[in-house]
Amino acid sequence: MKKINVEDAVGLPLAHDITEIRPGEFKGVAFRKGHRVAHEDVCHLMRLGKRHLFVAEDKAGKVHEDDAVMELARALAGEGTVCDEKPSEGKLQIYAAHDGLLKINAEALIAFNMIPDVMCASLHTHTPVTRGQKIAGTRAVPLTIDRAELDRAVALAEREAPLISVRPFRPMRVRLAVTGSEVYNGLIQDRFQGVVEGKLKDFGATLVETVILPDDREIIAETLQGFEKKGTDLIVTTGGMSVDPDDVTRLGIRDMGVHREYYGAGVLPGTMFLLAYRGDLPIMGIPACALFHERTVFDLILPRLLAGDQPDNRDLAALAHGGLCMDCPVCHYPACPFGKTGR
Repeated sequence: MKKINVEDAVGLPLAHDITEIRPGEFKGVAFRKGHRVAHEDVCHLMRLGKRHLFVAEDKAGKVHEDDAVMELARALAGEGTVCDEKPSEGKLQIYAAHDGLLKINAEALIAFNMIPDVMCASLHTHTPVTRGQKIAGTRAVPLTIDRAELDRAVALAEREAPLISVRPFRPMRVRLAVTGSEVYNGLIQDRFQGVVEGKLKDFGATLVETVILPDDREIIAETLQGFEKKGTDLIVTTGGMSVDPDDVTRLGIRDMGVHREYYGAGVLPGTMFLLAYRGDLPIMGIPACALFHERTVFDLILPRLLAGDQPDNRDLAALAHGGLCMDCPVCHYPACPFGKTGR
């Protein structure tokens, strides 16, 4: 960059965007890169505190921030994402191209940010996002970046691709088994169906059948086996998840003939949660806390299953870091710390 007095810049193109900040009113680009300075611009530039400007000089091995950030964004943005068409102040934002589950390669993102003169910030992985939502932003930090460092960053992002992506939710057919003899015998009214159905609709899944069962592990197992034969994509059970002797739902799930079973999650509320698989068919056992808390482990695992993930016992344990819901008077989930493990 060649430094010149602002008065001597008339007729010359700016080498970078110039930002203007008016507290409480405006923050943005006052003059864009390439703008040719006119006489009437000089006073404006001086009001912005500019006594000198910089003119770009061609130097081998250097890349301007705007050109660099375009390369970075193309390497970072994977399937299900879109980017700004033009940089703003050397930055580009990345957005969700459709509703879905945000997937971030967290370790690769850390490695990317350890490369000098580049950066990328994102939302947490496994966050449900909507079409057009901002999910990440990247920039080249200096006005010009060494081509070698830029190539390192691009190569890392391409090697670890997809570093940022959005996986669409599948329109799954879900069947629900509400267990509990007190509900089966009509002593209390079931409220689980409304909770489950409402959360499924948020992600485009359909509750196609609900049955109410007694605390009988044989009946539970037979019913779940029947669900599988009907072409079900996800089975949800509620109740009977604690360690009381008459809580037999998880035993009924086991008797169904599952191939993998994980009981317990590092989440409050929702510790007594069960996740099992019969082949690729996921089965969720939701504890009673889902009736009394707006957000539980169910909200953390459901979108992952609907996006095609198959969490295991390590995933359930990893939820412990960020797995404490604060039961805020006004819930802002997912724009809150709950479930934000970074993994």
